[in-house]
Amino acid sequence: MKTYQETIDFLFSQLPQFQKIGQKAYKANLNNIEAICSFLGNPEKQIKTIHVAGSNGKGSTSHMLASVLQEAGYKVGLYTSPHLVDFRERIKINGEEITEQKVIEFVEEFQPKLAEIRPSFFEWTVGLAFYHFKHQGTDINVIETGVGGRLDSTNVIEPIVSVITNISLEHTTILGDTLELIATEKAGIIKPNCPVVIGKTQIETKEIFTQKALENKSNIYFADTQTSVSYKLDLKGEIQQENARTATTTCSVINSLGFPVSESQQAAGLQNVIKNTRLQGRFQVVNKTPLTVFDTAHNPDGIRILCNEISKINPAKIHVVIGMASDKNHKEMFFHFPKQSVFYFCSSTNERVLKGVELEKIAHSLNKTGTTHTSVADGLEAAKAQAKPNEMIVVTGSNFIVADILS
Repeated sequence: MKTYQETIDFLFSQLPQFQKIGQKAYKANLNNIEAICSFLGNPEKQIKTIHVAGSNGKGSTSHMLASVLQEAGYKVGLYTSPHLVDFRERIKINGEEITEQKVIEFVEEFQPKLAEIRPSFFEWTVGLAFYHFKHQGTDINVIETGVGGRLDSTNVIEPIVSVITNISLEHTTILGDTLELIATEKAGIIKPNCPVVIGKTQIETKEIFTQKALENKSNIYFADTQTSVSYKLDLKGEIQQENARTATTTCSVINSLGFPVSESQQAAGLQNVIKNTRLQGRFQVVNKTPLTVFDTAHNPDGIRILCNEISKINPAKIHVVIGMASDKNHKEMFFHFPKQSVFYFCSSTNERVLKGVELEKIAHSLNKTGTTHTSVADGLEAAKAQAKPNEMIVVTGSNFIVADILS
């Protein structure tokens, strides 16, 4: 493999990828990642980490933490998923993506070992991230889980603090179909004598987290019970205030663990998340007239939060360019959109996303009206042709839909 594209094409074709095929790529154990880390020299044991799990907000919170720590002068590794346009978005140091050459070199050097283990796409990516952060000499690394927590490939690290943002119904065929079962899986990132920050106090989950922390002799902090401060943020939406509280509570915890961060550095970090980490797809305004927003909301709770923000703007009509992954609760997601919504049902380049015609059938059964489109680009063009200056266009429903339009 000589080029970056050839390397990525090889990995996409050889390794099962959750981003494309969903549950079939999920490995319900840590055997593969442990084997990968072993032949890499166990880099996960040689780096300092913050581990972030949750249903919604974990990506934004991870980026906030990375931005704040950058402002404090640390060399910060950031591992997140999925990527939107380029795989390298998953692995960054101080906002800079891993170079194409580093990816090529890693695959060329370790391809024989990878061939023996046959890991998932996510598993080898996690190994690459740990290896890269170790060899680049990062001070601290923010590691976001993929799916769940207990059996997630990232859960081989021994972090200085664990963070769980909030819990909602997601990946129910893998994690369980109640908040309590999902919380139990997320609680699997709580480690012995390692403090844990919980972003949101929820009746169904509080006792699960408290008990798990007690078993592990871990101090537990509920961020929403801390002093309520309204932060100046570059990420838009009320939910980001909740994420900011989670991030700042985490900073107060790590202040005594060798990573002091001042209040002014926290403020600067929260105001410069997009600039420092190059985050995209979180209520991302791409046009003012008509107001056009890209948002990666991809489950009922995420759509509810998005629609709450839209209601504050109160546009005359909302043109929703939408696609949804096949394993989501489609009817509940549609339930949250206000009455003045008109839909553009889109197919995607990603095979996990329902065809536009299939999504239209579901929507019509709920008396939601719209048109179908073979691509997100076509759907957006149709929305632009219809939208008046006092109306709004929203591209949403899935990471993959936003990825298609950014591509």
